[in-house]
Amino acid sequence: MAASQTNQALIRLREMVFTGELSPDSNHYEADLADQLGMSRTPVREAALTMQAQGLVEVQPRRGVRILPISAEDMAEIYDVLCELESLAAARAAEKSYTADDLRIAQVCIDNMDTALSNQDRDAWASADDRFHTELVRLGGNARVAEIVARYTDQVRRARMMTLPLRPLPVQSNEDHRAVLFAIENRDAQSARSLHRAHRQQASTLLTGLIREFGLRRL
Repeated sequence: MAASQTNQALIRLREMVFTGELSPDSNHYEADLADQLGMSRTPVREAALTMQAQGLVEVQPRRGVRILPISAEDMAEIYDVLCELESLAAARAAEKSYTADDLRIAQVCIDNMDTALSNQDRDAWASADDRFHTELVRLGGNARVAEIVARYTDQVRRARMMTLPLRPLPVQSNEDHRAVLFAIENRDAQSARSLHRAHRQQASTLLTGLIREFGLRRL
C-alpha cells in the first residue's frame, strides 16, 4: 500500500510540474502538497526525493520542495549532452546488424508520430517522440549511455511540454527520425550518427529560441 501511494504521489506531482500547476522556482511545504493530494506526508516526501534525483525539484530542509527552474542556457547544455550520447547510440545501433523485426518498435514510433501530425495532436506526437528516443538509446546497447540520458529526459520533456503549443507542427522532425532509422537499417553508422546529431542540434536551437523569444527565461 505504501509503495502504491508513493507511486500515485509521484505520478500526480510530476503531472503538476509538467503542466505548470506547480510553477518554476516556487516552494511548497510537504504538508500542503499532501493536503492537495489527499494523502499523508510520507509518500509525498518519498515522491519528492525521487523527483529530486530526476532533476525536477529540490528538497530543502524546513523549507519544503522547490520546483527547479530551467533556463535556455540549461537546455542548451542538456542538449549538448543528449546530442553526443544519442548520436553515439545511433551509430552503435547501426553497427549491430539489426533486422527489421528488431527495429519494429522504432518504426511504430515513427508511424505513431505521423498519425499524430495528421491529427494535429501535439501531445500524442510528443509521447511517440519520447518513445522513439528512448528506443534509439536502447538499441545502442550501452547501459551507461542510457543511464546518463535518462537523467535529463524529464527536464527535456518538461521544457518541451511548456513550449509545445508555441512551435510549428514538427513535420521535419519526423523526416529526421525516418532518415536515422533508414541509416541504422542499412548499417551506415556514420550517417546515423551525423543525421541524429543534426536532428538534436536543430531541436536545441528551436527550443532555446522559443524560450528566449517568448520571454520564458525560467521554465
